[in-house]
Amino acid sequence: MSTLLDYAKQTLTAEAKHPKFKAGDTVTVSYKIKEGDKERVQQYTGVVIQRKNEKATASFTVRKMSNGVGVERIFPVASPFIEKIEVNKVGIVRRAKLFYLRERTGKSARIREKLQNNAEA
Repeated sequence: MSTLLDYAKQTLTAEAKHPKFKAGDTVTVSYKIKEGDKERVQQYTGVVIQRKNEKATASFTVRKMSNGVGVERIFPVASPFIEKIEVNKVGIVRRAKLFYLRERTGKSARIREKLQNNAEA
C-alpha cells in the first residue's frame, strides 16, 4: 500500500528545479504575490534555519531580521509561487536545525561562511 502511495506522489508532483541548499545557507527567495488582479514578485532574503520532509511535502524556513525583530517564513519547496531561489552564501554549521538563532541577535547570530574559490583572474 505504501509503495502505491509513493508511486502516486512521484508521478503527480512536478519536481521544482531549485539549487541545492541546506540549513545555514543565506538564500534569496523570489515569491509571487497576488494582490487583487495584480501580481508582483517579492524577494525575501535570510538564513535557512531548517529543511523539513522530502519530495512533494518538503518545506524550508527562512529567518531574517527586520528592524530589529526576527521574522521567519516557511516556504513549501514545490510551491508554484516560488519563482526562483538564489543561494547567496554557503554557511558552515554542524546542525540540521538552527533554532538557537532565535535567541541571538547581532554578532552572536553570525554563521561562518564557506569561502569559494573564484578563478576569474
